[in-house]
Amino acid sequence: MAENFKLDLAHRPRRVRRTASLRAMVEETVLRPADFIAPLFVVEGRSPPDEIKSMPGVYRLNLVDLVKECLALHKLGVPAVALFPKLDPKLKDDEGTHALNEDTLVLRAVRAVKKAVPALTVITDVALDPYTTHGHDGVLTAARDDVDNDRTVGILARMAVLQARAGVDLVAPSDMMDGRVGGIRRALDGAGFTGTGILAYSAKYNSAYYGPFRDAVGSAQAAGTRLLSKATYQMNPANRREAITEALLDEAEGADMLMVKPAGLYLDIIRDLREATRKPIAAYQISGEYAQIHAAARLGWLDLARCRHESLLAIKRAGADVILTYFARDMATALRT
Repeated sequence: MAENFKLDLAHRPRRVRRTASLRAMVEETVLRPADFIAPLFVVEGRSPPDEIKSMPGVYRLNLVDLVKECLALHKLGVPAVALFPKLDPKLKDDEGTHALNEDTLVLRAVRAVKKAVPALTVITDVALDPYTTHGHDGVLTAARDDVDNDRTVGILARMAVLQARAGVDLVAPSDMMDGRVGGIRRALDGAGFTGTGILAYSAKYNSAYYGPFRDAVGSAQAAGTRLLSKATYQMNPANRREAITEALLDEAEGADMLMVKPAGLYLDIIRDLREATRKPIAAYQISGEYAQIHAAARLGWLDLARCRHESLLAIKRAGADVILTYFARDMATALRT
């Protein structure tokens, strides 16, 4: 009896899913190599690429290998890289003073990459955690019980000017200090770098998923713990409306692009910001999100390629214009084949 059963339906959504070509015709969200920014870690010396144990397939690169990686990414159609230095611990102190050294590692990296691949957009992190012995994103108060907001902003503004002078295209303050976008914009303009843009980490949450990144840049070891709390300046994961407040403040202070970090765990925040502003929205698929996909795939629990693609598709579908992801090279390669 059931095999003769027919529904009288005018609308059958499955009709446009029947073949691969039909599905492609009605696909609403499409990933391209141009959607990605590749975060890259740079170290001193001439040692071969050093794989980060908690981030399979991601390496700390010396300057020569960094340039090679940038050339490869550019050839694949990835338009931008974000550079993060791992410093020798001997160069760190409580004030992060090496961040203002005109020959510090990240500045040399910017100059090398821009010379070799001038068409590639180069983004630099503006934060003190790679440079401080305590691992915080700024200098501490006299009581050493919190980060000193205003003193930190003054240092970040000077960092941004040095990075602009090295040739960076976008500076990316990731510290979450109040007023830092305005302070950086005034400093850049005052130094004549009106064309240098600001990619603001506008909604950066105090996430438990940053551990692998802190291993990569050495800030976890500097602080003596992988569980360093940054709750007084990074956002509470429980808060949603606050993200709009932060983003609109950054926009008013002169940010050219706004970022949500983490990405996959905060798709609702990406969508909220997309609806609240006309500025481009970036989202950072962070180290912990990357690591857990790899870990599950290595155990045979998930399909790496399909989960990689779906995770990034979700971020773009939520409203992100560009995505910082450690999958950038692999995804660009897959999309071009």
